[in-house]
Amino acid sequence: MRCLVIEDEAETSNYICKGLREAGYVVTAAGNGPDGLDYATSEEWDIIILDRMLPGRIDGLSIVDKLRALGKQTPVIIVSALTTIDARVTGLRGGADDYLSKPFAFSELLARVEALLRRSAPGADSTQLQVADLRLDLRTLRVTRGAKVITLQPREYRLLEYLMRNENQVVTRTMLLESVWDYHFDPQTNVIDVQISRLRAKVDKDFPVMLIHTLRGVGYRMGVMPPEEPEPPVV
Repeated sequence: MRCLVIEDEAETSNYICKGLREAGYVVTAAGNGPDGLDYATSEEWDIIILDRMLPGRIDGLSIVDKLRALGKQTPVIIVSALTTIDARVTGLRGGADDYLSKPFAFSELLARVEALLRRSAPGADSTQLQVADLRLDLRTLRVTRGAKVITLQPREYRLLEYLMRNENQVVTRTMLLESVWDYHFDPQTNVIDVQISRLRAKVDKDFPVMLIHTLRGVGYRMGVMPPEEPEPPVV
């Protein structure tokens, strides 16, 4: 898989490129807008990761806009220090497929890369996440389960998005603290338990099938759990 990284901060660029290469990707890096635009439009890539704010009078959104104008549907992830919901919406509506706020854990970036590559397969919809009848539209930030529209606070949205991107995978408290709260230490509070409880009340309440599951002493899992097998009869 060929990946283009367009990032002007040398430390961040090296961090991303090193991790991707260790994961088996062939990576090319560009450090400014003009070089990034030239690479992005002149060659074929499996995925592009770019900063929104770049030197050289061409920013990340301009590169995405040019790609889409040329008819190129290469998956694009924006990484940016602009963390507001408005900034995320602008990036997604501007043609990006995903938006990751800085600072971020590489494990989350890699998970998003893998998810985008899966969804970019023929027939897949790269603008939505879906688990059972729960849907999250990455462009409009609209969340529905069945016919019910679910209203979420920004932190609840980030938490749900992360869980859905890791469907059927065990998500630990450390992973959530790093990826959703940007904590790289355990604050020894019940903030995760409180937010999971609030999210579960909105997503699972009044539905016969639970999607958010607590794994005691381990973490959480999003998905439809198989029914437990009955205990064999005692002979």
